[in-house]
Amino acid sequence: MATEETPANALKLERIGVQRIEVPIQGITPLIVHAWSEKARRQMMEAGTVRRKKEARDPEGDFEAARHRLPDGRDGYPAVGFKAAMVGAARLFDGVTMTALKQWLFLQGEGPNQLVPITGKISRREDMVRVGNGVADIRWRPQYDDWSALLIIDFVASAITPDSILALVDAAGIGGAGEWRPSAPKSATGSYGRFRVASVDAITLHKGAEAAG
Repeated sequence: MATEETPANALKLERIGVQRIEVPIQGITPLIVHAWSEKARRQMMEAGTVRRKKEARDPEGDFEAARHRLPDGRDGYPAVGFKAAMVGAARLFDGVTMTALKQWLFLQGEGPNQLVPITGKISRREDMVRVGNGVADIRWRPQYDDWSALLIIDFVASAITPDSILALVDAAGIGGAGEWRPSAPKSATGSYGRFRVASVDAITLHKGAEAAG
């Protein structure tokens, strides 16, 4: 805001405009998730300091503990996971960097853990995995078939267009989300967690002050 004392050559900056777009996505391949359970955290803290008796395996308990849950019991997936997928998709385009996208995009979640609600048919899957020094172990994790979600994305409107956001969401779906996804750094065969924009007609764009609500 200019005043009578403001020098004529003073730097004048315009406020950055942020818009919000709501993008429905549809899973192409099943989504596998694995939340860090309290049991896993405790075992990591005790590793190397406490000699523990081998605990009995609890497939159903491990499955439930691996679910990302909202306070009302709904299943979700971390908003930061979807943002990471969109930022990583910068590799598929010319003229945009991952560093820039980190500052231009903000994925909104719900609850204290900022989760994006997920709907779909959930089942318990059993996988053989390699842990520690390559030792084989079994993991029980949630898998969502025919899953869908609504991504609520705030973005810097002066830096990137709504159509570009949609292109990034589709490109993010190529790399996928969750466990054993195509873009997972330690997997050469991942194919899970792929998704696409569900319907362009269902997209909602909010401008100006609406984006902050």
